[in-house]
Amino acid sequence: MEDNYNSELSSWQVWILAVRPKTLPAAAAPVLVGSAVAFVDGAFQFGPALAALIAALLLQIGANLANDLFDFQRGADSVNRLGPVRVTQTGLLSPNQVRKGMWLVFGLAVLLGVYLTYVAGWPVVVIGLTAVLAALAYTGGPFPFGYYGFGDLFVFIFFGVIAVCGTYYVQSRAWSNLAFFSSLPMGFLITAILVVNNLRDIDSDRQVEKITLAVRLGADGTRYEYLFCMIGAYFVPLIIWNSFSPLLMLTWLSLPLAYSLIRFVWNHVGRPLNQALAGTGRLTLIYAALYSLGLILPAIISR
Repeated sequence: MEDNYNSELSSWQVWILAVRPKTLPAAAAPVLVGSAVAFVDGAFQFGPALAALIAALLLQIGANLANDLFDFQRGADSVNRLGPVRVTQTGLLSPNQVRKGMWLVFGLAVLLGVYLTYVAGWPVVVIGLTAVLAALAYTGGPFPFGYYGFGDLFVFIFFGVIAVCGTYYVQSRAWSNLAFFSSLPMGFLITAILVVNNLRDIDSDRQVEKITLAVRLGADGTRYEYLFCMIGAYFVPLIIWNSFSPLLMLTWLSLPLAYSLIRFVWNHVGRPLNQALAGTGRLTLIYAALYSLGLILPAIISR
């Protein structure tokens, strides 16, 4: 996504900017992994898997719109913003339009949640409502935890553990140790996306008293957090492959990309980090595909 924008953009193009498509791999990757675990256990169901994917994408879009709106209202966005265009701050959409779009998207996610509740029971209600409330509370409400350094933990839990295990659950109606362990690298990588985002904005966030974990840690500490997330993602397959599938080590084929991203993050500040942001999103999807392949191939061969 380009950082500059054009006053001649069509309404459709403006809404695409608001949706932020480059963030969507973060929503799709955990569903892919959770569905792969369900396939291994003979529990894969296309309908619930597809519904979980669409719901995850809608929740991500809803969270993007909520952040766009609430950051604008709190004064966290300015004309000096280094990240992708925020449609409310630039006046491309009014706060009321973004608010309506946000509720529409969350409403569609709830409708899919009704179907998933029919399929998998009441735990889906808890998962779905918690996810929507968390998306709203990230930058909105009386205690926006993204402003107090809890965003990284939120992303790890909801985009990692809950997304993978929830996807598995709606297909199997059961708990899985493999699903839990598989959720950890997803949590690490998707958290790394947020880490890059917050590293890029560390100075502007500090100025508006948005106390992200990056602001607390400082630039060097945040770079070490990014490194920790990367190491965590690649360490998990190393410790579980013997119990589940040797081909989980296929994920290490993506190590060159991870290494190049770590070097880039270590040597750049500000706007150039948008490249690392997009690159970490791509890495997350590539990693998820390799991880899923490492699970599915042995299961297909053994059947």
